[in-house]
Amino acid sequence: MDIRHLNYFVEVARHKSFTKAAQSLHITQPTISKMVKNIEEELGVTLFERTAKQVELTDAGQIIFNQAQQIVKSFENLSAELTDIMHIKKGKIRMGLPPMIGAHFFPKVLGQFHAQYPQIAMELIEDGAKKVEQAVENGSLDIGVVVLPLKESVFHSFTFVREHLMLLVHPTHPFAVKSAVRLAELEKERFIFFREDFALHDRILEECIRAGFHPRVMYRSSQWDFISEMVAANLGIALLPQTICRDLDAARITVIPLIQPAIPWHLAMVWRKDKYLSFAAREWLRFTQSLLQQGMNRL
Repeated sequence: MDIRHLNYFVEVARHKSFTKAAQSLHITQPTISKMVKNIEEELGVTLFERTAKQVELTDAGQIIFNQAQQIVKSFENLSAELTDIMHIKKGKIRMGLPPMIGAHFFPKVLGQFHAQYPQIAMELIEDGAKKVEQAVENGSLDIGVVVLPLKESVFHSFTFVREHLMLLVHPTHPFAVKSAVRLAELEKERFIFFREDFALHDRILEECIRAGFHPRVMYRSSQWDFISEMVAANLGIALLPQTICRDLDAARITVIPLIQPAIPWHLAMVWRKDKYLSFAAREWLRFTQSLLQQGMNRL
């Protein structure tokens, strides 16, 4: 017995007629009669008492009819839910965003996505890029935004930002009058760093060591705005992405290009290669890739 057999049985019981049920289902009467007979043989009971004018449910038929209505209705609801998901009308996406990245790139994108798909719920988890990458890898997040490079054997990705880090100093700092600063010149400076669970922590540390010195880190924070405020208070220097620097107060903080080497800051949206992605998640990727990469091409 399958759901189709139950549906045929329910229609006969509702119409009290094999003929009317067949017409309602757009099938032949012999077909529906055969289906009902199959159910009776499978269950070992008689479902209908047949009279000259109509059919009536037996006691056994009434019990099965009561249950079958619920089963058929549940299946219809299930089919409707799946149809909504397949047509991207509803769903849920768990996405990881580093705080610095989310605030600058995603409010408008999220607003446009929500306007088009109001029944798709987006759960945003804010954490450092390293932790976001780990969470996508272990499956606790569907999608994440990370700082490149990443494990290409594990993730699919698309890049939507290609920038460099800039040097932030107090306006009274000797470097404030320079047009560019070499990384090696920062050897004796007091650094304000991101925390260890942020990708920029490792990236800056590695580049400093490659330049021949170990940075003197005085403070660590998870918030770019707090870091910039500490520079404005003349507590040290910092390295932040170009996007962040565009919003800083030039009267309080001087932003200078960093050279030899310039430290890249490339952002990508990632998802596991071997993990199933829902219809909603796939539509989010399609939607954001189009919008974000259009923005990158305009830079």
